Amino acid sequence: MEVAVILLAGIDIGGTKCSVSIGRSCGDGVELLVKKAIPTPQEPHSAIEAILKILQELLEAHQDSEPLASIGISCGGPLNSRSGRILSPPNLPGWDDIDIVSPFRDTFGVPVAVQNDANACALAEWTWGAGKGSSNMVFLTFGTGMGAGLILDGKLYSGTNDMAGEVGHIRLEHDGPKGYGKLGSFEGFCSGGGIAHLATQVARRRLSEGIPPSFCPSPEAIGEITAKKVFEYAHTGDPGALEVVDMVAYQLGRGLSMLIDLLNPERIVIGSIYTRQQSLLESKVHQVLLEECLSISRQVCTILTAGLGEEIGDYAALSVAQYALRTS
Repeated sequence: MEVAVILLAGIDIGGTKCSVSIGRSCGDGVELLVKKAIPTPQEPHSAIEAILKILQELLEAHQDSEPLASIGISCGGPLNSRSGRILSPPNLPGWDDIDIVSPFRDTFGVPVAVQNDANACALAEWTWGAGKGSSNMVFLTFGTGMGAGLILDGKLYSGTNDMAGEVGHIRLEHDGPKGYGKLGSFEGFCSGGGIAHLATQVARRRLSEGIPPSFCPSPEAIGEITAKKVFEYAHTGDPGALEVVDMVAYQLGRGLSMLIDLLNPERIVIGSIYTRQQSLLESKVHQVLLEECLSISRQVCTILTAGLGEEIGDYAALSVAQYALRTS
């Protein structure tokens, strides 16, 4: 039986850059054909016009391909996926109640859908990555921030007004690094900025005790602490860096335990930092899961790194386009 080949367009709108990609979906796989990125114009309507122009140019360059089937848009929230409007994302000042779907639907005459970054990544991993074949899956961003995309009973679950999955706002401790505007939050402990904050606290204490960590050998180096640097030194066995990693893994395990007990997923797929640092985090995370989770729920849930790896962003918007075909 001949497998249908579908041409998809993906648009990722970020605070610093916008990217447009064309992909070809065939069966249960996808091929990225071309991608072009530009700095994000400050004025939203100028940005939309620029993206429209790029998409038209890319499609003209692939006229020998199948006709365009659908367009997917990935953007930071908050947004209204049902009406296709972007609602004042923090990383896009001036994008206040912007209709992002109509200009593309009117121009190209195909189904168009928009989802926030975490939902788009969840769709990508569910469609083509580590979540493929599952009915209940959670995707966690674990990068600059901590957010979740939820696939429940074989469908994307976005909640009453697209605010489902804001796990970064959950408080894990009464005190701790601030993330998502809340001290001790999941994002405060499990994000790039939160890890740097934890490492700063550890560095200050160890410097005062006369045992400076390798990632911060002097008080002057405190301002140069990053999550990346902490993990680099943790791989060398530095005690200070390993202390930070242990705290992060513990809180990640606690957050995962809540999700497992609440949602009973088959798989939790974690991107970005966990994908790169699984070898340092995995053992402690599983130890916490053994202590915190209902065993009957834990036993059916597998924790995985993102199957699409560092390229997940390239496929996220394309997966929204594919999902638009299913739901249109």
